[in-house]
Amino acid sequence: MAAIGYYLFYGLNWIITLLPLPVLYIFSDFLYLVLYNVAGYRRKVVATNLRNSFPEKTDTELKIIEKKFYRHLADIIIETLKSTHLTKLNQKKRFTYSNLEIINKLREEKRDIIAVLGHYNNWEWPTLLPYYLKYKTIIIYKPLQNKYFNNFVNNNRSKDGIVLTPTSQVIREIINYRKNNINTLSVFISDQIPAMGDIKYWTTFLNQDTAVFTGAGKIASKYDMAIVFFHVQKVKRGYYNLDIELLFDHAKGLSEEVITEKHVRRLEEIIREKPENWIWSHRRWKHKKPVGNG
Repeated sequence: MAAIGYYLFYGLNWIITLLPLPVLYIFSDFLYLVLYNVAGYRRKVVATNLRNSFPEKTDTELKIIEKKFYRHLADIIIETLKSTHLTKLNQKKRFTYSNLEIINKLREEKRDIIAVLGHYNNWEWPTLLPYYLKYKTIIIYKPLQNKYFNNFVNNNRSKDGIVLTPTSQVIREIINYRKNNINTLSVFISDQIPAMGDIKYWTTFLNQDTAVFTGAGKIASKYDMAIVFFHVQKVKRGYYNLDIELLFDHAKGLSEEVITEKHVRRLEEIIREKPENWIWSHRRWKHKKPVGNG
């Protein structure tokens, strides 16, 4: 049944996403009404996350953010589905890059890089990273439970040369490329939720005790990699810019905690500027910090 459902979805999506984005945004407006008013998709989760993250805001302010978030979520869903038919020409127009000179300098020095970003604005569209950055680009991901939809998402992500690697295999991947004198840029999603048994570090993020992965910092420090932050900015509806920020030129000698705090704080700053563009429907704080855990 899962396979039948997937192929029905795939066929319908293939046909509908032939339409241009301006037309698809009409579907997005309708989807917003369904998500917010009809289905009430995770509204309690979103409301709780916002209230706990911004205790200083009024109920009216939080409600405005909440509605803006659901409009944003509807757009992200439509834009992700559109990736099936998003041409390189269209993508170059709709997703631009700034501060590329940071990466160019590191490439001239033959440095490996770790990039971190969050589920902020459209994190699914920068599939042309290898074209712009001239690096073997690796995206570290957590496989979806549904193998059919996992393949759908991964095919869209890797269609322009990006290498997809599960978290458990990233070190092996980097080492193998190093052996062949191929420099890598490994992209970590910094706001993923660790499984309870994998939690090694807690921090305060958006006013709450938060478990975070430290793998990016650990790898960068061990292999003396540079660390950059990918700030995906929304220019206007359907148009984004990825701004590259250098966090550490050399990570050797730095603790994974220091590195983790640096990129977590940067993501927090960005979210506070325009909170509606982060994914609030994730159960980000489902794990509670044990009493006595420093």
